[in-house]
Amino acid sequence: MLQFSKIFRTFAQQNYLCQKSSVPISMNKIRLIVLALVFLIGKGFVFSSVQAQQAQHFIFCHSYDRSPQQLLDRANYHFFQDNLDVALIYYSLFINNHSQNATIGQVFQAYNRSAIIHTRRHDLRTAHELWTRVLILCEDAGYTRPIPHIYYNIGFVYIQLNRHDIAKSYNLRALKLATDTLLLVRILNNLGAVEQNTDTAFYFLYKALELSRKNNNAVLYCILSGMGILYERIDNFDLALHYFHKSVIEARKAGNARIEARGLLGLGRVFLGANQTDSALLYTNLSIAVAREHDLLEVLMANYLILSEINRSAGHMAGAYKHLKRYTKLKDSLINIGRFAEVSQLQQLYETMKASRENEQLVIQQQIKEHTIYLQQIILLIVLGVLLVVVLYSIFVFLQKRKLNKAYDVLFEKNLEITELQKNHSDAGLKKYRKSPLTEEMQEELLNKVLDIMEDTSIICDAEFSIDKLAELLQSNSTYVSQVINMGLKKNFRSLLNGYRIEEAKRLFSEPHMARHTIEAVALEVGFKSRSTFYEVFKEVTGVSPNFYVKSLQKVLDE
Repeated sequence: MLQFSKIFRTFAQQNYLCQKSSVPISMNKIRLIVLALVFLIGKGFVFSSVQAQQAQHFIFCHSYDRSPQQLLDRANYHFFQDNLDVALIYYSLFINNHSQNATIGQVFQAYNRSAIIHTRRHDLRTAHELWTRVLILCEDAGYTRPIPHIYYNIGFVYIQLNRHDIAKSYNLRALKLATDTLLLVRILNNLGAVEQNTDTAFYFLYKALELSRKNNNAVLYCILSGMGILYERIDNFDLALHYFHKSVIEARKAGNARIEARGLLGLGRVFLGANQTDSALLYTNLSIAVAREHDLLEVLMANYLILSEINRSAGHMAGAYKHLKRYTKLKDSLINIGRFAEVSQLQQLYETMKASRENEQLVIQQQIKEHTIYLQQIILLIVLGVLLVVVLYSIFVFLQKRKLNKAYDVLFEKNLEITELQKNHSDAGLKKYRKSPLTEEMQEELLNKVLDIMEDTSIICDAEFSIDKLAELLQSNSTYVSQVINMGLKKNFRSLLNGYRIEEAKRLFSEPHMARHTIEAVALEVGFKSRSTFYEVFKEVTGVSPNFYVKSLQKVLDE
């Protein structure tokens, strides 16, 4: 049905619009046009409904799983590509099925652009209804930013319906809330167009002109056109011609064909009022050319009325009747297009409802399928996760056992070396201390005192502790102390001290509160001045590094 609307509109243009005012159409061309129209209309009746249903069904089937933003993006893409039929279907689907899950900004955008599409199709009633509905939604949600725009759009609808009093009311509301400069310019321009008091109308237009020039001549062509209309109203033809002419120039720069056609129409109307029919005919024909090129039916209709008046003032009653007939037929065509838009809307609602039911079934089937796939994926992931954990744990156990075996081998070799050294050292000590005055009893007594002091961690963990300080504490000399350690323990003083200090470090590592301290802190605590010395001595005494010992101890504690 939407395609048939286009065909109907094309039919109206070809029958009533595409005839040049001064060049007659030959009978052969008329026959060709009629045949083409019959073919197009027949094709539209036979295929348009089926194609529209297929298009809508395709859109529903491929958009049921889209998010509101994705659906709105598709609608906006077709809107800016001038695929208005497709855009309207996407906007309708968004409004009917996704507006509750969308933000108020997204909802406003869908309603606003749907209303713009209906305005372009001369369906002002539907546009007014959409803007009214979104106005209520925005007010309920406290979303105030677009409210001035909505008031302005509703006012524009009433301007098109020639209800200037209501249009003025909405534009005044928009003026109180608007902060955007471009919107302010448009509102002031509309107020100038609908204001009945000439002085007030000029005030609004001059304010709009001032703001426009401060902001890169924003919508200047609209303001100039409004100025021309106002000066035409007070019969100041010179200024009216001036402003209409400037509006045409600015509209061409901005690429706004509608204002250009209206400006040319205004020039033709002013020249007609000044009884300059040649100039009026020239500008009216120029306006008709622009209106035909850009499908501006309402401007074309007004031009036909001017052409009728031009011919009547020249005494060409046949030409006046011909153009008046074109004006009447085109007016009827526009009315029919508006009525057809209502029928098209009902058909579209029916198709939307039908497609929505199919869409719901597709959604349920797809959800079941996706849920099944999701459960299968979860089960597969769980199985793979368990296998991965088992494999990683097996690798970890294997590596730990391998590392422990290496450590045990190192310890065994180290013990053998120590035993051999002790044996050699013992033999050397016997020879070295053969002439010492210390008896066995004296050596045993002194050794016991040495061991008692070595048990006191507060003494031996002092970084400055040495054999001289030990001898001083024992009230002996370092030679005798060294002798009893070598003879009785089969090691030297440094090895003995390092052994006690490492034992203290191991004890500190096993305490829970020491987990917060670093290995370096423990090394300083037991009397080592550097990290490297501690690591070297610890590995020499235990056969493993401090890091490995701490990790192994932690594992044992955890178990």
